[in-house]
Amino acid sequence: MADIKIVDLFDLSHSVAADYLKGFTYPWEALAGISDLILELGSKLDLSEYDHPEEDVWIHKSVTVFKTAYIHGPCIIGAGTEVRQCAFIRGSALVGENCVIGNSTELKNVIIFDNVQVPHYNYVGDSILGFKSHMGAGSVTSNVKSDKLPVVINNEGEKIETGRKKIGAMLGDFVEVGCNSVLNPGTIVGRNSNIYPTSCVRGVVPEGHIYKDKENIVCKKA
Repeated sequence: MADIKIVDLFDLSHSVAADYLKGFTYPWEALAGISDLILELGSKLDLSEYDHPEEDVWIHKSVTVFKTAYIHGPCIIGAGTEVRQCAFIRGSALVGENCVIGNSTELKNVIIFDNVQVPHYNYVGDSILGFKSHMGAGSVTSNVKSDKLPVVINNEGEKIETGRKKIGAMLGDFVEVGCNSVLNPGTIVGRNSNIYPTSCVRGVVPEGHIYKDKENIVCKKA
């Protein structure tokens, strides 16, 4: 079975959520407390370094925010990040340093590690995106099953009951998601893996693999 624990997916040195995430085994367990985490972290931020434009919103002074972007709290946006035209940050978004939140991209209840790019027409909800992960244009997370039942993680035959109705995707460090792909509820992609464009992904993609289709997941060549 693929390794899907937090320690397997993420280098925690690349997120201010490190101490929080260390309190859990699996990444989806951390989703419920993101709002409270942001409020706790935000209350301790140095306001000589962060703007506080409205209640529960903290934006590093080096961040570029385009005029048409909408940001709702609770939200923290780290240094050097760009929030581009018509981005829609709905709240409960902890965004790291040097990220790109692109045009018409929507975020909701997420932890975004440093150097992540979601640059064009992405929806990312109830998800965690690891260091230097990248979602190509039009790729989205689907965070609710059509039958509205709790999400079950399918890891090579093992079915893990999460008890949560809303889980998007967990992308390990350096994951590349091709354009116009859909990451179905509970998708987990291991570090350094790639998703082909226009894919419909469900379940677990192991570390260091290429997802071509559900019957064709191959190990990357050394």
